[in-house]
Amino acid sequence: MGFARACSVALVGVEGVVVEVQADLEPGVAAFTLVGLPDKSLVESKDRVRAAVVNAGAEWPQKKLTVGLSPAFVPKSGSGFDLAVAVAVLGAAERVDPRSIADLVLIGELGLDGRVRPVRGVLPAVLAAAEAGYRQVVVPEQTAGEASLVPGVSVLGVRSLAQLIAVLADEPVPDEPREDLRGRPDPMLAGLTMPGAGVGTGIATGAAGGPDLAEVAGQDTARSALEVAAAGGHHLLLSGPPGAGKTMLAERLSGILPPLTGQESLEVTAVHSVAGVLPPGEPLVRAAPYCAPHHSATMQSLIGGGNGLPRPGAVSLAHRGVLFLDRACKTGGMRYRWASVINARQRARPSSSGAGPLVCSAVRWSAAPARRHRRCVAASAGAAAAWGEAAGG
Repeated sequence: MGFARACSVALVGVEGVVVEVQADLEPGVAAFTLVGLPDKSLVESKDRVRAAVVNAGAEWPQKKLTVGLSPAFVPKSGSGFDLAVAVAVLGAAERVDPRSIADLVLIGELGLDGRVRPVRGVLPAVLAAAEAGYRQVVVPEQTAGEASLVPGVSVLGVRSLAQLIAVLADEPVPDEPREDLRGRPDPMLAGLTMPGAGVGTGIATGAAGGPDLAEVAGQDTARSALEVAAAGGHHLLLSGPPGAGKTMLAERLSGILPPLTGQESLEVTAVHSVAGVLPPGEPLVRAAPYCAPHHSATMQSLIGGGNGLPRPGAVSLAHRGVLFLDRACKTGGMRYRWASVINARQRARPSSSGAGPLVCSAVRWSAAPARRHRRCVAASAGAAAAWGEAAGG
């Protein structure tokens, strides 16, 4: 009989819940049972973990194995539990000391060859672990920089399961050189992005080298309006004919916003990490984001959602930055029904601070009847005002 436990983190939106991974070995027919409300990708971890342990040079226990994920009522999804499951099994088999892994948080996917692959949402997961009182975290090597952003947490980045076993067993760590890609894309980074991430959202950051308000010639009134909106955190409505410069001005609004504070940067980075739009090699978002969804974007792409791990929408991706709604009357596919978007902003709020995106909307002059045009402008202006009240601004 053998028992061991380790810890991992389940993400619910951009919030994390610490999950205890328990492994129990009993005499009987060799079998592997996984319980605790796992989804399909987590159930498949049984085969990934078994192959990874064997290819890492360890012996797979030929006993009845039960792995439990507690609390059982919290849905668990994704492959980020692989590393914790493997280490818990090795602890139950006494390949590593069970006491050394009891308070260790492990996040990462395992390849069949034993390599540790990165996953999305490492930053919010480590934040949740730190808030729960854990101080030691093991993550894939590629996301060690992202995890290190959390103060007061000791982060160990590993390249393979064999390296982690050597560290836990106090053995010489095997030297595993990096693969020579020779200009080819790194397949290990595939887990950090979501298919279609950013498409239809127009996500971008106001980093150095982006559009600059100093490039705009003239437009004195509009420039003053942008400066007032940026200084006071006000929402903005731009109205004018096609080609007047509405989009050009809106693209430069995030560039004059003040730099994000440390806490604000962590909030924005956590949302982008879950969404899979965090730029490679830049673990921390320091500039205010700019998000410009197409006017044909659906309501779901604006407010987020999805099965399993919910994907943040444009509202959340623009947190602490600028959300530009061009042709605002048609955005979301529901003309003038802005109350739905305003209510969704409250549900999609990534933090309890009450600070959301600065909404900049634009409408075009057209040959439509005057009454219809006035109603469109009034709806857009009312949306910005109501959104400001909902944000507490």
